[in-house]
Amino acid sequence: MQKLLEIRDLDLTLDKERILQNINLDVNHGEVLAVIGPNGCGKSSLAYTIMGLKGYEQNGGGIFFKGKEISELSVTERAKKGITLAWQEPARFEGVSVREFLSIGAKAKGRNIDNKDLDWALNEVAIIPNKYLDRNVDDTLSGGERKRIELASILLMKPDLVILDEPDSGVDVVALNNIGDVINDFKNEQMGVILITHSDEMLEVADKAALICGGEIFNVGNPQEVSDYFKYQCIPCEDEDFEKHQGVSSNE
Repeated sequence: MQKLLEIRDLDLTLDKERILQNINLDVNHGEVLAVIGPNGCGKSSLAYTIMGLKGYEQNGGGIFFKGKEISELSVTERAKKGITLAWQEPARFEGVSVREFLSIGAKAKGRNIDNKDLDWALNEVAIIPNKYLDRNVDDTLSGGERKRIELASILLMKPDLVILDEPDSGVDVVALNNIGDVINDFKNEQMGVILITHSDEMLEVADKAALICGGEIFNVGNPQEVSDYFKYQCIPCEDEDFEKHQGVSSNE
């Protein structure tokens, strides 16, 4: 069976520093791959490279989406093919209502939605539609609220691959549970998910996990086993070069 996403021998160098090296990963339809590791180890850089963001053009290797090489495609072209990135810090849109934000995202993917669809998506992320649809997606909403609304937008867009960059960052326990439920919704819709996380709770929704350290993949497998390996065998780390590049201390 064809993989949804295949990453082969991926290398990324930024400002003459090698950020990612020899990355090999794959994601199937309806599968959640959690990517874990210390701060600064390359997790977000991996997400940005897969999405094709400017400044994150790979130096080697290949990225294959639904069997086709996409390394030369722009971020817009990758989005049109069905890849979506949800940022760690959700965007603010002054003067744009939640209703407009959700509708614009769906229409960009060629999907016609109605009020029932909007209500359904917001209810899925535990947002009360009649209290939020006409509010603006700006600083009047908390970061957790904007994250959940962004997830509702993804539900309506139905991309093939969702990249979630630390969706658990800065949210409370209730929101964390909501986010886990939405990721399960993504799985049920047969979307592939790359989940960058520090949260053990988020790992519970993952099918497999990859540990990245110093820009390299060190372990791939069962999420709990990979998490335990990271907690008890990687930290503290006595590799001075690793600590220098990752900004972590042996006391962490």
